[in-house]
Amino acid sequence: MLPVIALVGRPNVGKSTLFNRLTRTRDAIVDNQPGVTRDRLYGRGRLGGKPCLVVDTGGLEPSRERIHRQILEQVEQVLAESDAVLFLADGEEGLVPQDREIAAQLRQGGRNVFLVVNKTEGMESELALAEFQELGMGRPFAISARRGDGVATLMEAVLEPFEAGIPAEEERPRVALVGRPNVGKSTLVNALLGEQRVIVSDVPGTTRDSVRIPLEVDGRPWMLIDTAGVRRRSKVDSGVEKFSVVKTLQAVGEANVVVLVLDARSEIGAQDATIAGMVHDLGRALVIAVNKWDGLSGERRRRIRAELELKLPFLGYAEVLFTSALHGTAVGDLLPAVLRAYRSAMTEFATSDLNRKLQDAVAATPPPMRRGRRIKLKFAHQAGKNPPVIVIHGSQVAALPPAYRRYLAGYFIRAYRLVGTPVRIVLRQGENPYAGRARSRGTKPKRRRR
Repeated sequence: MLPVIALVGRPNVGKSTLFNRLTRTRDAIVDNQPGVTRDRLYGRGRLGGKPCLVVDTGGLEPSRERIHRQILEQVEQVLAESDAVLFLADGEEGLVPQDREIAAQLRQGGRNVFLVVNKTEGMESELALAEFQELGMGRPFAISARRGDGVATLMEAVLEPFEAGIPAEEERPRVALVGRPNVGKSTLVNALLGEQRVIVSDVPGTTRDSVRIPLEVDGRPWMLIDTAGVRRRSKVDSGVEKFSVVKTLQAVGEANVVVLVLDARSEIGAQDATIAGMVHDLGRALVIAVNKWDGLSGERRRRIRAELELKLPFLGYAEVLFTSALHGTAVGDLLPAVLRAYRSAMTEFATSDLNRKLQDAVAATPPPMRRGRRIKLKFAHQAGKNPPVIVIHGSQVAALPPAYRRYLAGYFIRAYRLVGTPVRIVLRQGENPYAGRARSRGTKPKRRRR
């Protein structure tokens, strides 16, 4: 399971700035006005050498009337779902009474807490940390979330106890079923198993945790993961349901293949797109199961197909199955589709063939010009699987538009007949092997005549 790292502290100490740096995104709104983050934000940590989930929380700023109860409630919820807590304080303002209140609650939580003093750029480290020693939470870490100073050292210490990879219970593909509540995930799991293994109810949110079920089909072992339904954050009120969101994200991170279950009887909404975006961002292989398909009118079926293209265009690589878990329609097609997606995600490319396909892609649609010079893509090699990662070396690659990256990813997907998996394109600026050779020989480069 991916470790969950929670960021807590009073408002405006830099939690959202640190969240954006750890996830290498701009998902968290950063503002000088305290209290901008009203709810939790989840992202995949990409700093520190090991994967993790990072949770950004709202600033702990209770009213005077209910200060102790509100601090206790919020801190307890964070501690319930996290493996480690980064307690942020403001090095510019120094230690304030509210920091002491939060620290007192964190010390009672029994979790691994790291005291982080932010905004210490330009300050003497020992002086910046001195007054925070009295909190009795170990040696503080001095960082600048804005500039990145000290952040790598902090995360190495935070993630050191956790495994570098996600441990597999067995060498079997792990398949997570995700989607909004009450779309039929548990019914689909039971249909695949041929027995009642998970609770099925019309009440949304019956599944509170991720349920792992070993399965063998035609002699091949699998691990099915049935997850809790993910609802909009505005609809998530209890600490239990917030915990379920984390568990779902952990299951996606752990899985090799994700089955996104949609409800054909309701429109594809913003939350469906959000879940799909999380799966895509994590690079997981994907199969889409549009459930409750039986009995729909031809007009409704045409509409749902149009919505898939309109609202989830970034999932064009995924196979779409139209199923009825209740009646068994197309359920037998699901695991073969999962297997195709898994094999595509684990594909290994020969470097020579990969470079031929790169040159074919460039010949078919050349990269754009930049300042009168063509961006050149020279060499490619594979750097990872699940999803396939292709590193391309060239000149002026930093100027390559995102649209051309998407073109390259799509070209490789079609060329290798991949299905159900995205392809990640990583660009590297190539070095000129002749640079500096003239000077090393003791001669000056010739000037061009005007």
